[in-house]
Amino acid sequence: MKSFKILIPVYNDWQSVSKLLNNIDNEIENLTHKISIIIIDDASTFDRQLEIENLLNINSIKILSMKENRGHARCIAAGLKYIFEKEEFDYVIPMDGDGEDRPEEIIEFIKSSESAAEQTIVGERVKRSEAFIFKFCYFFHKIITLVFTGHSIKFGNFTCLTKSTVEKMINEKATWNSFSGALTKVEKNKISIPSIRGERYFGPSKMSLSNLINHSLSIISVFKNTVLIRSALFIIIYILLIKSNASIITAIPLILLLIMIYLISSLALRENMDEFDKALSNIKNIDVVK
Repeated sequence: MKSFKILIPVYNDWQSVSKLLNNIDNEIENLTHKISIIIIDDASTFDRQLEIENLLNINSIKILSMKENRGHARCIAAGLKYIFEKEEFDYVIPMDGDGEDRPEEIIEFIKSSESAAEQTIVGERVKRSEAFIFKFCYFFHKIITLVFTGHSIKFGNFTCLTKSTVEKMINEKATWNSFSGALTKVEKNKISIPSIRGERYFGPSKMSLSNLINHSLSIISVFKNTVLIRSALFIIIYILLIKSNASIITAIPLILLLIMIYLISSLALRENMDEFDKALSNIKNIDVVK
């Protein structure tokens, strides 16, 4: 019997997490595996109010309350470190707590793990629920990432990580900055299953356009050396192409590229292994809910 840890970061949205836990418990009713929940409370400012029913199928629930707010990516990183160092497990499934990662797909991850021969599994987005403009921007983000990094990254946090992958992740400083970027960097031997982006249980999506830009640049910053090389080649080729028609207008792509290089260089500074190594010192207390 395999042990799965579901890792859920949360900041204030306890109503959604409550519904998610109830839905997970219903979805895993017929599984024989050991399913446990680790919730990372990112220093919520709202009082915790978990409205959970009599959960019969989830083996255990722990809430790690953080002293300081560190953000989504660093919550996941700290959670992976805690699970690897403190828990017995075979797989970790990080997922959002708002319903956008659908609990019914947990079953697909677990079924795939049974035949995947110790391979990490990622949920490749095949359908999203956002408006057209956001979908277009997300598509543009994937193209830019592919062009400048050489990697096509079609997954987010919703994955099923083997124990060996978790070990690689907690020894990679990029994990402190970008989950999907770090996973792409450290793990070549992974498979994908289709994943549909669900709708939030309550309230609007927190992935605004500005957050998407920051998310995209954080991923790209993981591969900053490749980005610098490709950017230099682009600049040389572009200057040769426009040298006879140089103007402020034709210089705009170069200006935008230089801004991007500056931003990813700044974001790359978030990759701090010393902070990552001390991540568990930010835990204020651990509550066993079940």
